[in-house]
Amino acid sequence: MPHARIDLDTRAVVAPVHRRLFGSFVEHLGRCVYDGLYEPGHPTADADGFRRDVVDLVRELGVSTVRYPGGNFVSGFRWEDSVGPRENRPVRRDLAWHSLESNQVGLDEFARWLKLVDAELMLAVNLGTRGIQAALDLLEYANHPSGTALSDQRIANGTLAPHDVRMWCLGNEMDGPWQTGFMTADDYGKLAARTAAAMRMADSRLELVACGSSGSGMPTFGEWERTVLEHTYDQIDYVSCHAYYQERGGDLDSFLASALDMQYFIDTVVAAADHVGSKRHSRKRIKLSFDEWNIWYLDEHRTSGEVNEQWRFAPRQLEDVYSVADAVVLGDLLMTLLRNADRVTAASLAQLVNVIAPIMTEPAGPAWRQTTFYPFAITSRLARGVALRVPVDVPTYPTAVHGEAPLVDAVATHDAEAGCAALFLVNRSRSDAITVTADIRSLGDVAIRETQAIHDSDVYAKNTLDDPERVTPKTNDTVRIDAGELTITLPPVSWTAVSLG
Repeated sequence: MPHARIDLDTRAVVAPVHRRLFGSFVEHLGRCVYDGLYEPGHPTADADGFRRDVVDLVRELGVSTVRYPGGNFVSGFRWEDSVGPRENRPVRRDLAWHSLESNQVGLDEFARWLKLVDAELMLAVNLGTRGIQAALDLLEYANHPSGTALSDQRIANGTLAPHDVRMWCLGNEMDGPWQTGFMTADDYGKLAARTAAAMRMADSRLELVACGSSGSGMPTFGEWERTVLEHTYDQIDYVSCHAYYQERGGDLDSFLASALDMQYFIDTVVAAADHVGSKRHSRKRIKLSFDEWNIWYLDEHRTSGEVNEQWRFAPRQLEDVYSVADAVVLGDLLMTLLRNADRVTAASLAQLVNVIAPIMTEPAGPAWRQTTFYPFAITSRLARGVALRVPVDVPTYPTAVHGEAPLVDAVATHDAEAGCAALFLVNRSRSDAITVTADIRSLGDVAIRETQAIHDSDVYAKNTLDDPERVTPKTNDTVRIDAGELTITLPPVSWTAVSLG
């Protein structure tokens, strides 16, 4: 049996654990909004038409922020369509996903929904087919208290207090030829800089996110960030990162090591940003917003024909059903975000309901948790205080995509004030259980509060409408503490959280 050794040192602080790391993403795409969040005829629907069973699951998931309303959708979106009396809202074509948008859910309704789940709104503006004036108008409608044409329109529409949105995305994936209105890094950087400057004239406290690369495989990756930041460095706070992963060709070994690519992504963007900062002799450090990340079986969807020319309302699109292996990888990706909490201070799991999501619903029927729900919910609940660097001494295994990968990955958090800590672990081995020994003397006299683990003899087991609890978290009874040393045996292809206090 392979063995891993860990040194958990409370002095090895990365940065505080930012609650925005546990954000999500709602796009007007497929059944995410309509038949997902919003289904007026559902038995649990509230006065706004939102499903309260979904609200309960989102609260359990522990989502802190929600990026809205896109995504690719935003690059053709006219925000004015989605406010005011519902009976007057126009139906529009969404070119991004070739569907019809009813605009029955808009900014004001969505902001009310966010209060139900106790999450912060992260708003995206359309820089694909619109620009500076539309962004300023949306900002005025959303954030100005009263006494102007657009703030008074919001009040007339029934929302008396401003939404006070702090975090704004300057467009979406503008490097991608699939994006309506995509452009070069130079053109986008100039537009984003002018838009940011104008928005700051209205409110200097805004936190602004410039579009980074849509993935590490883009031919302009790295150079895109450098060029965009040459224009926007002084005006923005974040650069975005988007990354999706899937198992390809039965190569489970490479898939289980996907976090190595996420780390490469983060390191490259940080290097590009710091290069621009150094050239400017600036002490400012650009932060990363990993505002789209998940498991997404994109290859299969591209050949499925589900995105087509039929122009339907809320078609079933991108409804991946996730396995145990998917959940293990997702937990590992979230651990990577925690490990980089000094630079990655916001993140959005894409998406929230039905569309590549941890929560699924059936029209007029139940809502249930996918396998990926659990590592996110558990980490959001347990990760408090500061993130700690946790070096792991463990053998590696070969992968076709990422080279040699460690068999075990680990990260920890520590909340000195509350007297608690959490250790998160992944075993990437497909065949072997691995015993981990962790030196935890720096935590003092602590006991095991709980263990939660995702694993199964069938790594492709899934939760479905017919069997919604096929996969649920399990306890790990092998964990022990003796004389400041914690030992635990991790099953093959598993994600584990250990809470200490």
